[in-house]
Amino acid sequence: MRKVIQVTENEKLMDSVNEEVYQERLRQNEKWGIQRHPIGTWLSILGEEFGEVCQAAQSELGLASVKDTDADNLYMECIHVAAVASAIAEQIKEQHSLKEVA
Repeated sequence: MRKVIQVTENEKLMDSVNEEVYQERLRQNEKWGIQRHPIGTWLSILGEEFGEVCQAAQSELGLASVKDTDADNLYMECIHVAAVASAIAEQIKEQHSLKEVA
């Protein structure tokens, strides 16, 4: 019984996090429009976001950063990384769908 409860609670947590990623994707689309980039550009964007996760993690660990940053919320920085990764996956899926139609 305990395992069922844990799974249910974990699913709620997953749903909550995935909803925030979805909302961040909507916000990104509203701010910049639907973006399509070469994979190298996407990886640069993703790398920048991952760097902000690292900076926020340093802050959480009490480590001083030598660089000024607005990356002070580790959870939200992780949401940003997931949203950018989602945008990349959306583009890849779209490209694969177009190949299947052709």
